[in-house]
Amino acid sequence: MTNSKENPTTPKLMVDLKEQMNPSFDVMLIPLQLEDEVAFLLYLKTAVDGDKLQSIIIKPFFEMKSAQHYGAYIQSSPDLLAIKSEDNIPLELTKGSVLIAVQQNFFLIDVKKVNTSTVQQTLMEPTVYGPQQALSEDILTNLNIIRHRYKEPTLKIEILELKDKTHNDIAIIYDEQTVKPAILKTIQKRIKELDTTLIQSAGELQLYLNGKRFTLFPTLMLTERPDRICYNLDAGKVILMIDGSPHALIAPVVFFDFMVSMEDNYHLFWVTSFTLVLRYFGLITCLTLPALYVAITSYNPDIFRTELALTVAGSRIGVPYPSFIEVLFMLVFMELLTEASIRLPKAISATATTVGGLILGTAATEAALTSNIMIIIVSAVAISSFVIPINEMSFSIRFCRYILLAFTTFFGTVGFILGFLGILMFLINKESFGEPYLKMYWKSRRSEKGVKSE
Repeated sequence: MTNSKENPTTPKLMVDLKEQMNPSFDVMLIPLQLEDEVAFLLYLKTAVDGDKLQSIIIKPFFEMKSAQHYGAYIQSSPDLLAIKSEDNIPLELTKGSVLIAVQQNFFLIDVKKVNTSTVQQTLMEPTVYGPQQALSEDILTNLNIIRHRYKEPTLKIEILELKDKTHNDIAIIYDEQTVKPAILKTIQKRIKELDTTLIQSAGELQLYLNGKRFTLFPTLMLTERPDRICYNLDAGKVILMIDGSPHALIAPVVFFDFMVSMEDNYHLFWVTSFTLVLRYFGLITCLTLPALYVAITSYNPDIFRTELALTVAGSRIGVPYPSFIEVLFMLVFMELLTEASIRLPKAISATATTVGGLILGTAATEAALTSNIMIIIVSAVAISSFVIPINEMSFSIRFCRYILLAFTTFFGTVGFILGFLGILMFLINKESFGEPYLKMYWKSRRSEKGVKSE
């Protein structure tokens, strides 16, 4: 290399891009010069990894024999990104890329700084015997976790970019051998047709992909467990991940998927069967017990044995309003306690809600605002609602019990039966990406290896 006293001339493209992105303080346009060899870097200081930038891009420039060698080195980098158009470069810079100009050639290298790659512990779906690690908020880390657990060559990953202001990447993951093509095309179409200004998490994406905005029962399942993801990949389902969210979406799902815990895969058959029966018993209890109490006490007390009917009637002596107001009051109070336990800091949430529930429950019975049996029923309903493994279905069932309570209040036992049948008919007519929502069994489609499609 020979000495050169001339100042390097900054490429016009980089100057224009810097002016376009100003007045942001973190826009950096710096030259690299060694004798007469020059390269230029344009990047956002707050978006790139400084150590990676120094070791991969800056240091090699001063170690190469010429700018031509440096250009060849950059071009062979595994982090090289394709420049689709000049208009797309500012977006790539905001994602953590560096624009390099060498000998009138431009390259984009991905050196983004990732602070969300820590793998978290399971919080929403804990198990005793199963894996304890969940997903992280970095999509590449999550894909690495899935690849590590599901080592099939037929596993395919497609990356789509959202058209909102985040421009986050969405990964569509499926096993090419088992997935149903019609379901895959439907999901791809819905993602491409998304029209929203901002999507920050998988839960928000779920709202837009559910099909109908005001749907009550979810058609996608939100999960944080890699083992659940792998089981569903093997079953022929599609997994969706969005960058920046520690959760994944599973589609399609049926009603019975929400009643399965990953703990079921790690226990003996009879233990699993027993816990499944308990869950469905809790589901029925949570949904029907409040309405059933109103139907029997207000409309058909003769259903009970005489002794039990007298006990229930005796416990309500002094209560100044009908049973449906009593039930509604206690259910709303229980919902307030549940919401408070979620929103309060963990250090005081358990104490505050437990003490509040005990004191107010005792005071309500002593003041004859509610009966002792009502306290037992509300406690049983609250416990039963937490037996459902997936929170989205738990919320849906909790809402449905108010619908059932309203039917029972106006129409008695007949209303209870009609309301229950109405919910059942709604579920029968519901679909999840073309699959019946109350489908009992899910069979995957396997090509060439002997397992036929449904």
